[in-house]
Amino acid sequence: MNSTQALKAEGILPADSDRAILVGRVWSDAAGGPCPVVIRNSRVLDLTGIAATVSGLLERDDVLASVSSAELPDLGHLDDFLNGSAGRLLAPIDLQAIKAAGVTFADSMLERVIEEQARGDAGRAQDIRARLAPVIGENLRGVAAGSEKALQVKELLQEMNLWSQYLEVGIGPDAEIFTKAQPMSSVGCGDKVGLHPISEWNNPEPEVVLVTRSDGRILGATLGNDVNLRDVEGRSALLLGKAKDNNASCSIGPFIRLFDDSFTLEVLEQVVVSLHVEGTDGFDMAGESPMQAISRKPADLVSQMRNRSHQYPDGAVLFLGTMFAPVKDRRGKGQGFTHEIGDRVEISTPSLGRLTNWVDRSDRCPEWDFGTRELLRNLVQRGLGERI
Repeated sequence: MNSTQALKAEGILPADSDRAILVGRVWSDAAGGPCPVVIRNSRVLDLTGIAATVSGLLERDDVLASVSSAELPDLGHLDDFLNGSAGRLLAPIDLQAIKAAGVTFADSMLERVIEEQARGDAGRAQDIRARLAPVIGENLRGVAAGSEKALQVKELLQEMNLWSQYLEVGIGPDAEIFTKAQPMSSVGCGDKVGLHPISEWNNPEPEVVLVTRSDGRILGATLGNDVNLRDVEGRSALLLGKAKDNNASCSIGPFIRLFDDSFTLEVLEQVVVSLHVEGTDGFDMAGESPMQAISRKPADLVSQMRNRSHQYPDGAVLFLGTMFAPVKDRRGKGQGFTHEIGDRVEISTPSLGRLTNWVDRSDRCPEWDFGTRELLRNLVQRGLGERI
């Protein structure tokens, strides 16, 4: 991040940050490593005396009381970590698995089918969209996944030879739950996000990200950018890993907002996630993704992720999907949207703040070189091994 891209605390914090319980991570130059922190009055308060990792912190039954303690070391103002003078802001998770749910909104279901039929060719997307939208789009809206209505829609679309593997996971009984990225690999607010250099048709995916502990309890939420390569996945669904998991292709932040009396899962289910993309070429695009339009309840998605058949002993975060698949022409009529290097991407909602990143190629973004072994080594060297 250069000086022209410097962020300020007021630009990334929730609108009601004075009452929000915000947990995050920073790299502290003074401490010589990563620290779980709580943000209070734009001050960064150190939680390593309670837990050395966010994963360990969230396993505590008294997590709300712990982060509300009045006796926490002050590492400085949040601005000092945004401008680099005290360290830097990190993604607010560490050891947790990073999972994602796909095709959870009707509009994104349609776009996945378009990608599939276009075979990764952005130039064919507009004609396919014009042909499929009146049929598939109208049939999908308001359909609850796994319901009797969903089964009827499936039978109708099969008769019309329009059924797709994406519709199967979109409105069928089983959700698509996949691994978005490896633990410790996500970038945070203010970092670059990466596009694999083979991609010419790609987009941001603004999403709410649920935060769970090892027993599956949902403790809070944050924002995420599930950077997506539409041409790669469109060529074959078996290329999902290459389309989704690349250097700097996952962004999470700025902070985890823990649930309390004023911010609950029910409140989260009513939020509207906004996306704003601003290019160095003058291109400007905005859109919204209302959580109310999701086809599966967030708690249901978590139950499909974590259950007796699959556990996450260090906790997990789950991207909930997006309905916003940008189609605004950029490189020419009928070409739709794709990123350009240097794009500023903002994902926001008043209760969770603003996640801001800049787009670059994945092979030009900083390499991921601080993994789990480096974290454990760092914490042991700092005398925090017993608090992991």
